[in-house]
Amino acid sequence: MSLRSTLRAAGVGLAALVAMACGGASPPPAAVDVGSGQLNGAGATFPEPFYTKAFYAYNQKYSQVSVNYQSVGSGAGVQQFTKGTVDFGASDVPMNGTEVANAGGADSLVQIPTTLGVISMAYNLQGVSRLQLDGDTIVKIFQGQIKRWNDPALTALNINASLPNKDITVVHRSDGSGTSYAFTDYLAKQNAGWKDVGKSIAWPAGVGAKGNDGVAGQVKQTDGAIGYVELAYVVQSGMRQAWVRNKNGKFLQASVAGATAAAAEAKNVSPTNFSITDEPGDASYPITSFSWIFLKKSQTEATKGKALVYLFKWLTTDGQAYGKDLQYAPLPKPVEDLATATLKSVTANGTALLQ
Repeated sequence: MSLRSTLRAAGVGLAALVAMACGGASPPPAAVDVGSGQLNGAGATFPEPFYTKAFYAYNQKYSQVSVNYQSVGSGAGVQQFTKGTVDFGASDVPMNGTEVANAGGADSLVQIPTTLGVISMAYNLQGVSRLQLDGDTIVKIFQGQIKRWNDPALTALNINASLPNKDITVVHRSDGSGTSYAFTDYLAKQNAGWKDVGKSIAWPAGVGAKGNDGVAGQVKQTDGAIGYVELAYVVQSGMRQAWVRNKNGKFLQASVAGATAAAAEAKNVSPTNFSITDEPGDASYPITSFSWIFLKKSQTEATKGKALVYLFKWLTTDGQAYGKDLQYAPLPKPVEDLATATLKSVTANGTALLQ
């Protein structure tokens, strides 16, 4: 069973525990008309464990609203939203200018940050419990320049570890991925030799796998492998993750606290100012990213449109509590406010849906 399926099954099977564990994270008051309908979404695998848990909990409170989310990757999420086959798309990077134009233009849609995730450097190396990496060595590993675990650049960073004379197997995403965008955005800030930043790139080394769960599975079954994986998948599958040196020279493992610290350094977050990789601060983990959803600004069905805006109003405020145990950091208050303000611009027949 894939990690996504395991988490989904766990979320459904533990519905009562979810409600107890996240007491206080209740959906909007029952007196509010939250709309109704079956909502279909598709996109990023990065936030899928959080979405699965939160959407299920919301449905338990408001049975008239159900959500079907398919974690097919950020690139596919943009494509399906553009084609109009889903009610909302999801990506770990906002739609760029070309994608926005293809979807009808900036006046036709809204983009909203929904959660804050952390990208871990997951590895599988027998006998090495603490692996330390810096940005330059990560770049050179993914470029294929550092090919063996006992390379002098790695041994210099790991003087207390016995690194084996073993080939490094690099694992990267094979599908269009916002996780890849955030990771390559980080790489480009570490070494001027890394030029390619995007959801889909021509990787110079390694093997591909689909989705965060695919990369996690490939790393876990391959001795000597390393890959970039959203933290929730690493924790749930019990994988080892490296300590990464941040901008202030501190070695940190991916963590919710590290994501929160990085996000606190970012100011005026928006769909055009969204990168929070390599932020300063002793506590800032350097490979951190927001995840986003996008909706049509003018909804054709008022009842369903209302269900969409109230769902995401809750998800970006009280619903953040459902991500804590899955290693997702809550949105900073200014970003919550941005999401709410953006949702208030969504209308049906000229009338704002979020009151």
